[in-house]
Amino acid sequence: MTSSMDFLAENNICGQTILKLVSRGNAIMAELLRLADFIPPVFRLASKEEKELYHYILPDFTFFNKPDYFDLGINTNPDVEEREEGFKETHLEIVTRFYKMFESIYRYITDLNRFLGDLEEGVFVQQTLEIVLFNEDGKQLLTEAVYLYGAMLLILDQKVEGPIRERMIVTYHRHATGNTSVSDTNIEDVCRLLRSTGYQQHPTVKRPPNYPENFFSRVPCSDTFIRMVIGRLRSDDIYNLIARYPNPEHRSTALASQAAMLYVILFFAPDILQTQQAQMREIVDKHFPDNWVISLYMGSTVNLIDAWEPYKAARTALNNTLDPMNIDGLVVRHSKKVKSLNNTVLGYLREGTLTDDYVLDHIPNLMNTIRECNVTIRWYIVHTAPTAEHHKKAKGIRDGILLTFDSQALFQLLLNTSQYEFLLKEMFNRLMKEKQTKWEGYQKEGVERMIELADVFSGTKPLTRVEKNDHLQGWFREMSNQIGSLSYEDFTSAGRKIMQLHQALEEVLEFHGLENNMQVKQFLADTRQYLIQMLRTINVREEVLITLQQVADLSYAWILIDSYTPNMQKGIQKDPRLVIKLRATFLKLASGMELPLTRINEAKSKDLESVSAYYSQELVAYVRKVLQIIPHTMFELLDQIIEIQTSQMAETPMKLLKEDMKRYAQLDLRRRVAELTNKIAIFTEGMLLMKTTLVGVIKVDPKRLLEDGIRKELVFQVSKCLHEGLIFNPRAKATELEAKLGALKSRMNGFRRSFEYIQDYVSIYGLKIWQEEVSRIINYNVEQECNSFLKTKVEDWQSVYQSRTIPIPKFMPVGDGSVTFIGRLAYEIQRITDPKNTIYVDATNAWYDNKTAQEVANLNVWLQLQEAVDIFGLTALDRLFCFKIVRELQYFLRAMKRLNGKPDQKSPFRKILDDFAKEVMSPPVLIADARKLYSSFTNKLQKCFEPTIRCVMIIGQIQLIRRQITRELGTASKYDSKLLYNTLQTFNQTLLAEVRAHYRDPTKAFPGGEDSSLLDDITPYLESTGISDPLTKIYVTTSSAHSYGISCVIFLFIISYLNKLSYSKKVDTLIKKPKVLEALDGAPFVVGTLTLLRQFHADNTTECLKLLGQYIRSMVQSGPANPKERSLDLPPEVVNSLFFMEEYSHFAHLPRKDAEQYVPSYLLDEFRHYLT
Repeated sequence: MTSSMDFLAENNICGQTILKLVSRGNAIMAELLRLADFIPPVFRLASKEEKELYHYILPDFTFFNKPDYFDLGINTNPDVEEREEGFKETHLEIVTRFYKMFESIYRYITDLNRFLGDLEEGVFVQQTLEIVLFNEDGKQLLTEAVYLYGAMLLILDQKVEGPIRERMIVTYHRHATGNTSVSDTNIEDVCRLLRSTGYQQHPTVKRPPNYPENFFSRVPCSDTFIRMVIGRLRSDDIYNLIARYPNPEHRSTALASQAAMLYVILFFAPDILQTQQAQMREIVDKHFPDNWVISLYMGSTVNLIDAWEPYKAARTALNNTLDPMNIDGLVVRHSKKVKSLNNTVLGYLREGTLTDDYVLDHIPNLMNTIRECNVTIRWYIVHTAPTAEHHKKAKGIRDGILLTFDSQALFQLLLNTSQYEFLLKEMFNRLMKEKQTKWEGYQKEGVERMIELADVFSGTKPLTRVEKNDHLQGWFREMSNQIGSLSYEDFTSAGRKIMQLHQALEEVLEFHGLENNMQVKQFLADTRQYLIQMLRTINVREEVLITLQQVADLSYAWILIDSYTPNMQKGIQKDPRLVIKLRATFLKLASGMELPLTRINEAKSKDLESVSAYYSQELVAYVRKVLQIIPHTMFELLDQIIEIQTSQMAETPMKLLKEDMKRYAQLDLRRRVAELTNKIAIFTEGMLLMKTTLVGVIKVDPKRLLEDGIRKELVFQVSKCLHEGLIFNPRAKATELEAKLGALKSRMNGFRRSFEYIQDYVSIYGLKIWQEEVSRIINYNVEQECNSFLKTKVEDWQSVYQSRTIPIPKFMPVGDGSVTFIGRLAYEIQRITDPKNTIYVDATNAWYDNKTAQEVANLNVWLQLQEAVDIFGLTALDRLFCFKIVRELQYFLRAMKRLNGKPDQKSPFRKILDDFAKEVMSPPVLIADARKLYSSFTNKLQKCFEPTIRCVMIIGQIQLIRRQITRELGTASKYDSKLLYNTLQTFNQTLLAEVRAHYRDPTKAFPGGEDSSLLDDITPYLESTGISDPLTKIYVTTSSAHSYGISCVIFLFIISYLNKLSYSKKVDTLIKKPKVLEALDGAPFVVGTLTLLRQFHADNTTECLKLLGQYIRSMVQSGPANPKERSLDLPPEVVNSLFFMEEYSHFAHLPRKDAEQYVPSYLLDEFRHYLT
């Protein structure tokens, strides 16, 4: 037989193998719980629309029966194919991580079975299953190994339901296994183990038949091994915890961890649950005599009334526990204890009670109180938790308990017990550190007292009325030697000897008549006291701390504690100093992390850091959640202060009459503001009382916690304000934009003022926090809005703007299909400036209604926009509009590629372009019958132009909006940050000069070097300060598949739609003719065309302008279409074309001499004269 220490020794291969396996099991559980919070919502296919969209992309295991069906559905539909490509790029990383977790579960059970097989075959020398189960550590580890596997399967089915698992595995198989670096050798086994069980957590869905035993049997364990483990659990206390709970009433609490393991392992032998009544009666009587709700793993609870309902033997055995009289007795007993224990603990917590002497003299009583408190708290927390609410009997029993349950009293008991345990732990830790020093000090004092008394009786030191006594002198000298010989290391024999010495010192008073000498008597009393202190110090043992740690375990409440969050927050609102006791409660909850970390630490696994970090982060997140009530309350108080300052308190004038001083003093209002401010300061002080605390492996700084809490509340309030303030009615005839922006501006200014006010009282940098968080909110929302334009979506867990500590809330989409407020704002701006209903006049930088001539958007709109959503909002809108332009350009390019067809095949579209090129380009002369020729080609391509005009008008409209945004950004930068603006402008001009110099002479260095990111780094600064021109931007890359004959296409497109426009002297621009149905306006048309040409090589622009010049000259030569018109007048087509060219030059910043290359200067002069 091997000893306990030998089994876990590093040279014991058997012990180390099973220890590492159990360590791995705990790490898998942590990964499972971690990933459960990151299931992409699309895998749930919650809506009918999602099921239709992802029918071919997200199949379950039916895919393996008919893969060709799903592949065909994707390959024959370009939209589905594109959607699948985007889905793959977005989700493959997280799906791969999920699959690795699934595979690790399968490998875990196969490794466990392999270990059992090796144990049976004698691979481990001198080790058999019976020997290992007889060893203390061996039986613990084997039990934990099989329990962890069962717990993995149960929790996996709860957290990641069967259909979701199947979709993830299929997705991984289809996309990840194509990578040669990915091993998928176990995918068939993983599929077999983790296929859907039919289990759903929804209360209305019944549990599948023979669940979970069928699930457990998919990869079975040795039946002999399972029954031997169950036998050990039935007969033994494998963790020796009953010794920590001497009271028989506490036995079920002592065996709670063992009971949870037994519950899981019994599903590997379902016949015991079903037919073995004697065994089940024994199990219930030992483990479940007074409890029927158990903690499965880290706070996940199970109600045995529901869980054992299908099993006859288990159900029958549980009847005694569920007897109404038994339950009533338990309720009465525990309810009485709550009240009495609260009083007892409060007595201990009274200042001055828990002194060192008191604690050392009353250790058994103090520990018994801790046991009683924790047993009572545990019973109430687990039995009042809402488990198995769908089960009538279970719900009825819980409701009965709740009738007499006082949650506030139990909460107070939890707080008081936590503080009591915290103080005792600190005291015992201090006493342990000082133990040897104190022992040696008391020993030294005792020896010195005895030596002094020996000297007194020697006669050399005269003492009043003490005669020389050689016998007593020798006796005291011997006593000093005896005390000095006591050994700190051998505390058992030292304890016995101390008692004997203490008794001898008492007897010497009686037998030698020393009671009358007060000085000798005092010396002897002091020495006896030092001996007692030495005895007390010996009793300070580590076993007390170990017992305290095990008894105070709160891991069962890891999840259930959340139901007491309202009690905690109400308590904090009532008295912020409650944070001191809450700190102790959080530390008590942190002790629950010992359960999964113990084996990982013993195995010296690399997983220790990640697992401890996960549980610590979960606990810190809960701490933040509880303490968030402080910033929340502070903001409520701030709202009242802002209301008084802005609405009720009159501003004091610079000069006022003496008689008016009392009226402007407004003492009542100022007193109210002072009271509210004082409350804010009290809450701040309450938070800081928590002190810096190590929660798991994370150090929690209360000042940082307060700042994060304020940030979180600010983020929520501002996000809600932006969401609610920017909801528009798409059917409104008059625009709501200016009214909404005005209201939003007032609200945001209120937040800003409140931060200015609060920062001095809570010691934070208000402006810094405001700018960082508002920027983060807006950038996150624009990122989410832009997801609809991206193949690879940015999920929350991937976003650099989203944070778990200070999360940005997500709201349900409203109205026009936009995901966020920034999308609704962009949509509203586009709606009111729609070319279908408006005319843009560049001279006034404004849009006018084309029917009423009323101004619908002017420079004031962009100023209001900047004041409402700040510079961050303007830059975010600019970014979103860029994505919209890219989408339209991509639509145009796809259409061109489709029309051009394959390079080796001459499509009808290409033939038309080739024919046109022959007519006008070889040689490029004036066209004889120009009107007929151009009309014939534009008519042939009219159907191709219909979708193009929509793209061009949207692009042109957005580009004009971007110009206004850029202008407003530049104006704000010059006003608010003149030095920054001028610096960036100078730097930009210098960079451009160097770039031009490099391309003129490649021997000159490129700015920053060829591989430098300087240009990429400076661009965001330039764009946010308005030092950019949207019309010069290249949005997409083009290829020969897109650009074949593009100059001809765009030229024919231009002249086709110029015929639908006419010049208006009133607004000095082109407007659509009365009967034209298309959304058409001159400026957006010009700017859209300009942007389109910018995406191609500059030669295409030159060629297009040449063709336009040729068209103008040819049409002038042809004369008017109607012979009756005066021949001296310029034809309308020529007027429109010349105006188009003039506007194009204006927006493209081309000098007049460039236009004169294509059109004679006299025509340009006469055209302008003709217009005026």
